[in-house]
Amino acid sequence: MKHAPSRRKFLALAAAGAAGATLFDLPRALAEGVPGPQRKYAWFPMGIQSYSLRAYQVDEALKHIQALDLHHVELFGAHFSPGSSPDEIASMLKKVRTLEIAISAHGVNHFTKDHEANRKLFEFSNRAGIRNIAADPDPDSFDSLDKLVAEYGIRIAIHNHGPGHRYDKISDVAEAVKGRHKWVGACADLGHFIRSGEDPVKAIRDLGERVFGIHLKDFDAPKGNAKGVVLGKGVLDLAGVLRALREVRFPADGALSLEYEEKEKDPIADIRACIEVAAEAAARIVGG
Repeated sequence: MKHAPSRRKFLALAAAGAAGATLFDLPRALAEGVPGPQRKYAWFPMGIQSYSLRAYQVDEALKHIQALDLHHVELFGAHFSPGSSPDEIASMLKKVRTLEIAISAHGVNHFTKDHEANRKLFEFSNRAGIRNIAADPDPDSFDSLDKLVAEYGIRIAIHNHGPGHRYDKISDVAEAVKGRHKWVGACADLGHFIRSGEDPVKAIRDLGERVFGIHLKDFDAPKGNAKGVVLGKGVLDLAGVLRALREVRFPADGALSLEYEEKEKDPIADIRACIEVAAEAAARIVGG
């Protein structure tokens, strides 16, 4: 396995080779022993939502992620519980650092107007060094979230769940974050935007610097009952997505998470195919 560059080397590479790419703030992901975004993904922090590997226990899932040569993971609750004790959090951090993986995000988590319950999720994320929380917040939770993102320096990223959900359309997410703290933004699930009849590239451009997370997936048609497919086999304009992310200055410590929900019991070959397509699209971005 290739070793991650040192912090100094990575920053030098970023300065030399990533002009116009994604490195616009110094990410927490550059903490000691944790790799930054990779050149082969056009300097985006390409990772995976661990829900894609939900058939596996967390240790096996992490080993698959390492074997896929991915260095960022968005963990969901069954793999990393928000109720974890300090010792369990320390154990998880040791595991991922040993495998040269950074936890880019956690979710999707529900938030209500209960400020102290919301605080517990932020405290968990803070202990785990997680900068982004993918979220499905109740409408009356935002006053609480405004305070907590400011207090903890942790972003909230609203996840759109597709047709019929309260965050179905681009405008639903845009309206929810309007006037809120700058760290209340979006985790744009591009597959669900397709299912909702929305243009994923437009979603990124419209939500702009509020985009802190991406669930990168493709569907075969812009309809509610569409079938999930390997990237490049459906309607997603992947190169357009990457260009839009560059335009909106997607943060280097954001969560760009491949999410593949098909073939639950044996998804690895298809996930690898998705990664290859993503790398090919990124090469076109670098070359262009």
